[in-house]
Amino acid sequence: MFHWLEKNPFFFAVGVFLVIAYAGVVTILPDFMESARPVTGTKPYTVLELAGRHVYIKDSCNACHSQLVRPFKSETDRYGMYSLSGEYAYDRPFLWGSKRTGPDLMRVGNYRTTDWHEYHMLDPISVVPGSIMPAYKHMFKNNADIDTAYAEALTVKKVFNVPYDQPDMPTLGSYDEAKKALMEEAALIVADMKDPGVKEAFKRGEIKEIVAIIAYLNSLK
Repeated sequence: MFHWLEKNPFFFAVGVFLVIAYAGVVTILPDFMESARPVTGTKPYTVLELAGRHVYIKDSCNACHSQLVRPFKSETDRYGMYSLSGEYAYDRPFLWGSKRTGPDLMRVGNYRTTDWHEYHMLDPISVVPGSIMPAYKHMFKNNADIDTAYAEALTVKKVFNVPYDQPDMPTLGSYDEAKKALMEEAALIVADMKDPGVKEAFKRGEIKEIVAIIAYLNSLK
């Protein structure tokens, strides 16, 4: 048999490929599947955080900011623990990014506060001198799209079995229940903000985009 393979290099190459491919699947795939499982403590986004994530994507924040801390000392010293694949288990789509005009935001919730984000979005240069980031004043005027965020959360729960409404996980429930939980979550953020327009709007039952995106950024840890 081996003499036959030596005389037929094409089949010999195919055989070698199949052996290596099988060995790769056996050794790599189980570890890959295990590392892709949600890291302990990782939770699905709340409806308010999802609404903020939609604002983040809509305004192309991912074009200038990555969400991927690489395993290099220069990065971990600045941004914290390097990213693990299981931390992205509930991200659809992933927002790893391919360019850093601004800093990585993977763990921005660990070192920035609500009022910092508020001033930074309103007037970046006043917070970070020399910043080239544009002001996002429209976030203080536009209402967050809560309905779409709830629809996404409900969809991923049913289609992808995302663990909403489970112990120690965000509550979804009916739309009214989700809206009540969302208002309670938003109230904590609005209380730490200074903008009178945002506060007045919240009293009327409106949630501005700035509140939603701050909720999202605060969740990145």
